[in-house]
Amino acid sequence: MTPSMPLWLVAILIMAMLHFPAAHALPCRSNYQCVVDVDQADNLSFSPITQVPTATVAAHGDTTGIYFTQMESDVRSYSQPFPTDISYIVFEDHIGLLHPGVPHLDSVPSAVLSSNSNCYYKGHLCPGLPHVEETRIANWLLSPSTASLNSDISIGITIPPPPPFLESSTAGCSPPYPITSSKSSTLAPIVPSPSSSTPTATPSPKPPSMSGQNIFEPISRDQIPQNIPSRDDHPLKRDNISDTPGPVSTNKFYANFFIGSQANYGFVQPYAVGWAKGTGSVKSYGLTISHTEANQLAFGPKNPKIPGEPVQFYINPIGIQSMILSAAEIGSSTVLTVSKPLAFSAEIILRPNRDSDSNITFPLVQGMGYVTGVYKDLQPAIQSSVFFRQLESAPSPKLGIFKYKVILEDNTNWLIYVTPADGADPRLKLENNGLINGPAGFSGTIQVAKNPNGGPGETIFDGSAGVYPVAGNITGSVVAQDATGTYRLAWEKGGKDVDSTPLLMFALPHHVQSFDSETQGRKVDLVLRTTTKGIATAVVADLWTMVETDLPIDMGFAPWNPAGTSATLSRPAKQMVKDIAPNELSQDIHQQTNLNSMYFSGKAFGKFAMVVYAVRELAQDVPLSESAFDTLKDAFATFVNNEQQWPLVYDNVWKGIVSSGTYETGDPGLDFGNTFYNDHHFHYGYFILSAAIIGSLDPSWIDANKAWVNALVRDAANSVSDDPLFPFSRGFDWYNGHSWAKGLFESIDGKDQESTSEDTMFAYAVKMWGKVVKDPSMEARGNMMLAILARSLNNYFLMKSDNVNQPPNFIGNKVTGILFENKADHTTYFGPNLEYIQGIHMLPIIPSSAYTRHKDFVREEWDAMFSDRASTPASKVQGGWQGVLYSNLALIDPDASWNFFAQEPFDLGKIDGGASRTWYLAYAAGLGGGPH
Repeated sequence: MTPSMPLWLVAILIMAMLHFPAAHALPCRSNYQCVVDVDQADNLSFSPITQVPTATVAAHGDTTGIYFTQMESDVRSYSQPFPTDISYIVFEDHIGLLHPGVPHLDSVPSAVLSSNSNCYYKGHLCPGLPHVEETRIANWLLSPSTASLNSDISIGITIPPPPPFLESSTAGCSPPYPITSSKSSTLAPIVPSPSSSTPTATPSPKPPSMSGQNIFEPISRDQIPQNIPSRDDHPLKRDNISDTPGPVSTNKFYANFFIGSQANYGFVQPYAVGWAKGTGSVKSYGLTISHTEANQLAFGPKNPKIPGEPVQFYINPIGIQSMILSAAEIGSSTVLTVSKPLAFSAEIILRPNRDSDSNITFPLVQGMGYVTGVYKDLQPAIQSSVFFRQLESAPSPKLGIFKYKVILEDNTNWLIYVTPADGADPRLKLENNGLINGPAGFSGTIQVAKNPNGGPGETIFDGSAGVYPVAGNITGSVVAQDATGTYRLAWEKGGKDVDSTPLLMFALPHHVQSFDSETQGRKVDLVLRTTTKGIATAVVADLWTMVETDLPIDMGFAPWNPAGTSATLSRPAKQMVKDIAPNELSQDIHQQTNLNSMYFSGKAFGKFAMVVYAVRELAQDVPLSESAFDTLKDAFATFVNNEQQWPLVYDNVWKGIVSSGTYETGDPGLDFGNTFYNDHHFHYGYFILSAAIIGSLDPSWIDANKAWVNALVRDAANSVSDDPLFPFSRGFDWYNGHSWAKGLFESIDGKDQESTSEDTMFAYAVKMWGKVVKDPSMEARGNMMLAILARSLNNYFLMKSDNVNQPPNFIGNKVTGILFENKADHTTYFGPNLEYIQGIHMLPIIPSSAYTRHKDFVREEWDAMFSDRASTPASKVQGGWQGVLYSNLALIDPDASWNFFAQEPFDLGKIDGGASRTWYLAYAAGLGGGPH
């Protein structure tokens, strides 16, 4: 105090500090060399001021929200995950050729014609003979190279009278769809494939910061293949995205803010945030903040067919506007834009009108501990439709930060931290039970956090107040010889005293399980429930390190066992595979692969690639597969040349490779919404996996096709953030630990995923393509993705009886069905049958299936759902789904799986259009089933 200051003025100043609302100790300015630190100075003179509402907006706040319990209309609705109307000829010496949609031609071998056996189409007897084969195979009657190696194996097959599933009828034969007829032809002579060396890998960039192989090296810097044209007229414009001319991550948590009404929520976990847009009791246009507890969940009806009668769904309420960050100037003319949409973050900007320089910027980052609004020249208005019961000023946690405590009418406690740019006390005032006002012309930050832990919770939030995350960066490496991978999330931050103040972030259960010891030590005693991912744990750190110690480094194309035993088929098993394979090798590969769907075409490529692999590598009969292998490569060239039914285009608006179908038809739902970025990891994953198999069998094929396949990998799972053509990791969410399938479609409950097994398939395809083309970074990244998936899927999607992350009355469903960001619904987009719901999380059965679908889970699911004692015995399931179930059974009982697929006569209608009997037999045998 200066000696010249009169005593009467000192007394007035002291009285003012004690009696003005929300008054704090005078801040210690940096040029004043104070003797005591700021916390001591504030606390010595601080007297809390409590404000209660003196006016009301309404008598009762909205504490219940809205539950959207009906399945949202989705462009994927009612489409089975494989064509179900493929039909087969059934006759004595050769069962299962695709049934033609033309009159039966006299073009099959005489042994077939002389059998005088009946022909069935979709379960109905077709009138008349002769039969037809779709594509003649030279060794139909088994050439010497495929002769039986075991005298006990019968080559000829005798069929008893028509099986009961085939009705005796004179129904006519209508053409099957989507397979159309093709002319009968003779396969080309068998020619050994040329040998060549695999191309060398691109030189690696500088060594990564962590030891081991950097998993985020560029896939390529190639331009889009020249035969894929570029288009600037995507049906959905990006008008609501500002200052971001490059690629946009279409499948991330913030997409609702730039799509459609812009009024649906973004689920940052553990908070949900949305543009209030005039809704709720206070009719705000600010950013609403919600956090729900388990006692607020709504549950669907119980399912009496499943043990324990689990509920069909659970859902979090939408629209509980607990806290709203707004401004007096924010009203009906407000404009919301999105800036910097990145892998883990985006900025949401509210302006009073489109031309205003004043704004609130909300940096939204997954796992953020506070919701932060960065104000520029506006009067803060903090609102609540739940309604304020009390506002209390609290001691400043640090210099220049002003703290308030709020109690809402639902008895929840929230904290407000205000950091003015000019350091002046904001003197927040509770105007009524729905509004807290701040000073006019305010610039600075306001942070809001829910505090469930009283005083200890306050201490934790106080410690990180003033700083906030603005983005996340991921790095990772794999040490192959140790089968160990490490990935790190480094959080960029802004705010006050960023160098000395650590961030408060929330980690999901799968993060916490894999934290290294240093990150484990940064956990604090503060948790908040997430919407669909269990309990989030607070971590005070700018960097997280996660370690996975059981990567599937040794997994190849052959059936894989977690025990590490190699897949070796016995001689009788090999012979059975060779006996069965001609049925599927003789099908029209061009016809089945060139469909009006990237998804169905990709599944067909995967089917034939795995048949060829099984015959060549597992049954060790190269000549038998050679003609089909050549045809498969020729069919793949149709897509590489972009000559398929709906060619691909490069979308220069959102930056990605999409189907041209929607451009031509105007139908956004065509091919499951591919043009709007739905399901790209599913669609393109099958092509990538097929290419990996082809390239492994014929390395000379790689060079001509590598750029096209790499473009698909870059579209669905780009490895770098500085690629001007594609966003980083479009589908796979490195925070949530799995992919999101929903693209540019507005959704009340956020992003979703229906098929964990196809998510796994994509990661496996990336791994194997990287291995085949000698890209060690891609291979390592695929291994890391698989390891993270194995952990996250078994935490959130695949629910054993001891699952702690999903509601106890839901886990009896064993799989979540469709997991949204805001709910889980035990159903599918294409039907409620139990085999659909469980089966879509099984297909395709490939080597990685055993890695993510753990034996104890598979056993629980089988016993509860599909055993002979269950409500839906697999033995009574109809169509291709039965084959899906029995192929999955190989994971726990390979003998039973083998016996199912080896039975004769076998109805190929039990094999879905994207799979094969050949592979299912080889897979079961590779896991130890079948004859020894």
